[in-house]
Amino acid sequence: MMTNPTGRITQGQFSFLPDLSDAEIVQQVEYGLRRGYAWSIEYTDDPHPRNTYWEMFGMPMFDLKDAAGVMQELRGCRQSFPRHYIRMVAFDARRGVESIAMSFIVSRPPHEPGFSLIRQEGPGRVVRYTVHSYATERPESARYDE
Repeated sequence: MMTNPTGRITQGQFSFLPDLSDAEIVQQVEYGLRRGYAWSIEYTDDPHPRNTYWEMFGMPMFDLKDAAGVMQELRGCRQSFPRHYIRMVAFDARRGVESIAMSFIVSRPPHEPGFSLIRQEGPGRVVRYTVHSYATERPESARYDE
């Protein structure tokens, strides 16, 4: 059985590792740029596993070739949304289709309320599970206030 001893949101690459430092984020951005990936930055206050469409901060950085520009955008997003989840997403458009090649969380709120798993038994042997985010119990503007 796989467990998550930290109780943190685990989405994308590096999700079970300690948070990446800015220097480590720069290394990952440079890795993606060398492969021709375009970077974008997304944020949310509801990181439900099925919430795959986070808000995009700014525009996708298709024309940037330097990690410093990507990091400048990340700093702006962190400043604008200090209590949100922020992730970096790299798109690979070499085949004419934009597909995500890399995705990882780079900022988290100071307190992560977590999720509950709700089990529902139906007729016969049907069992349904629902994941409920504790963060959504509060208004959007106050989800991570302590």
